Amino acid sequence: MAGGSSFADATVSVIIPVYNAQETLDQCLRSVRGQSHSSLDIICLNDGSTDSSLAIMRRHESEDPRIRVVDKANEGYGATCNRGLDLARGSWIAIVEPDDWIGAKAFSTMLSAAYGAERMIDIVKTPWFDVSTGEGGNEAERPCVLAGRMSASSSKTFSISEHPILLRVHPAIWSALYRTGFLRDRRIRFREFPGAGWADNPFLIETMCQADRILYVDEPFYRYRVDNPASSSHDVRPEAVAIPFDRWTEMLEVLDRLGIEDRRILSAHYARGFNYADDARRRFGSDNELVKRGVVQMFTRMDPSIVRRIPHLSPARRRMFFDVRGERAPYIPRLGWCAHVMGELVATFKAAGPISVLHRIIRR
Repeated sequence: MAGGSSFADATVSVIIPVYNAQETLDQCLRSVRGQSHSSLDIICLNDGSTDSSLAIMRRHESEDPRIRVVDKANEGYGATCNRGLDLARGSWIAIVEPDDWIGAKAFSTMLSAAYGAERMIDIVKTPWFDVSTGEGGNEAERPCVLAGRMSASSSKTFSISEHPILLRVHPAIWSALYRTGFLRDRRIRFREFPGAGWADNPFLIETMCQADRILYVDEPFYRYRVDNPASSSHDVRPEAVAIPFDRWTEMLEVLDRLGIEDRRILSAHYARGFNYADDARRRFGSDNELVKRGVVQMFTRMDPSIVRRIPHLSPARRRMFFDVRGERAPYIPRLGWCAHVMGELVATFKAAGPISVLHRIIRR
């Protein structure tokens, strides 16, 4: 990397925000401590846990001098991650959530790619494994939807306008390395919401849309538990209904603040909004007044001329959009959508095999 030293000398500050994660925390910490890249600054932040999480962190701290434990009152995910950003000593920052774990070569592989680039990198991004628990407690992992899709990008840097799919899929802010100087120069912080609060959503937009040079390494390391009952995505309380719609709007406001008018980026963000609408209707019911209000709030902020031309948006979703707005839907050909679906299934088959294809068909 231009102006940089060997990646072997680079320190990664690993931010681990912890709240009541006693069941999985030990595995998480062992996976971080076991990285083949040993120059680590591991910041464990106890966000007011009421279980044995703090004791587990203290035990690992006593065994590994690279670990620092910060015990503090409960403030939420965003404030806790910001505390980690303030304390970070490394030239790179990683975020690892306490219910997940990472493969041993994660940091060494990403750093090797970053320091092999001709110019200074802002973000190194990778795909990840989705991990689900089946009968008998057995865990199964499958590559995420990104795996195998962007392999052509592995040898060159890009900006988000070239690969806006990174904004359309799961936020996955943890399957990446961020250059500390980039975050601090751009003053990128987490929004400080109560609890988990979907604080990863605005952070995704802030980082990806302000990065000049992103590098993608098409190898999954991070294991993300998709069925973690403590996740904010499983929150079914009435007050949780508005969260995805509010975050989507805040992300759009970030795009406005940054002056982003690229239709590829806006299309990706709109597609995320449709995903949130579908998920809210499924979880809370399409007749839920808060859901209906949130969908109207979101669709009102979208440009219809962009929605009409999003290739990965189904005709049914587009018709819903115009119905909610009280407008007549234009003619929507199905050929482009069918071609998109077939392309998605072929890519999934190549990356993860026939079982994952079946999983995607069932989800549709």
